[in-house]
Amino acid sequence: MNALIYTDKFWGVSAQKLLDAAHILSAAAVSFARGLNDTPKIAGLLVAAKTFDIRFSMVAIAIGMAIGGLLNARRVVKTISNKITELNHGQGFSANLVTSFLVIVASNFGVPVSTTHVSVGSIFGIGMVSKKSDTKVIKSILLSWLITLPVAMVFSAFIYWVISLI
Repeated sequence: MNALIYTDKFWGVSAQKLLDAAHILSAAAVSFARGLNDTPKIAGLLVAAKTFDIRFSMVAIAIGMAIGGLLNARRVVKTISNKITELNHGQGFSANLVTSFLVIVASNFGVPVSTTHVSVGSIFGIGMVSKKSDTKVIKSILLSWLITLPVAMVFSAFIYWVISLI
């Protein structure tokens, strides 16, 4: 990691301490944005699962999310935080700020965006400007995004077809 430390002072306070505080607030804003954008998606799952008892549906969804997180979260976090590009504190703050802003705006318009995709896009942008991005990792991520939609469409159509036969 690029260990750029800001040594100046702003109104008598260390610029690094101000940036660190702002970075923490921007991370909190990303968490808020994720919850704001993901809550309607979860509610949609609950509506789709209305044939079951609401408590069962909530528990099943929570278990599914936990299993998904346990299986893939670490790999995704390592890719986002270490493999796309090196980030210093200011760049991390910028990526968080852009991510939270775009996801909150999308939520305001009812657009269900992926917070992870927006965050990765923010980090891509920083990597492009700093010219330190790993193009192999970026190509791999973009390819996975392009493949995901058609594969999901085919599986969804197949499952729907199987269910309609029952």
